[in-house]
Amino acid sequence: MTLLIAITGGSGSGKTTLAEALVAAMRPGAAALLSEDDWYVDAAALPDFDPAVFDFDDVAARDHTLMTAQLAELKAGRAVDAPVYSMETHGREAFTRRIEPAEAIVVEGVHALSTPALAALYDIKVFVDTPADIRFIRRLLRDQVERGRTPDSVVDQYLKTVRPGHERFTEPTRAVADFVVADATAAVRLADPQDVLRLAAPLLVHPLIRPLLAGAAAP
Repeated sequence: MTLLIAITGGSGSGKTTLAEALVAAMRPGAAALLSEDDWYVDAAALPDFDPAVFDFDDVAARDHTLMTAQLAELKAGRAVDAPVYSMETHGREAFTRRIEPAEAIVVEGVHALSTPALAALYDIKVFVDTPADIRFIRRLLRDQVERGRTPDSVVDQYLKTVRPGHERFTEPTRAVADFVVADATAAVRLADPQDVLRLAAPLLVHPLIRPLLAGAAAP
């Protein structure tokens, strides 16, 4: 049976970096990394959809029904055809992505634990706790560089939907996490491998993860 690991936290918390480090620490081919973002609803297909007012930070913006069903299939050892979401069009691509079961699947996303049925699937649940100001600075820089946003638009979205959504949907999931990983680096960019390794350290000694690490004997 596939080991399901959830890594959640606020936007800019470093959850993707942590998830990537965890997968990289495992034997080649032992783990797959999935992003909750691919299970956004097909917003572009909604009547009168306007990306300027649509609340992408509400858990209702995610298709957790499909995500839960597909993760359950993967956990049972069956492949799925997962949707592929476009950040440019805010809709699903016409093609899907075939995901084969692996020994471990790591899922990262701000709402990865926000739906009870979805949260119940995971064997290990991780919450990345990063100060709000660091998270905001990281998001501000990222959205300008990677998504062509203006500083004003990033700030406006943060105040209108990102912060309220975090407080309503993401922060409460700290209570159901098995691990709370505190990012005390105050680093705007988690570029130091040693900092990332320190964040991942509590997970690498978990008895369900340790046998999957590079250098461990294959089962």
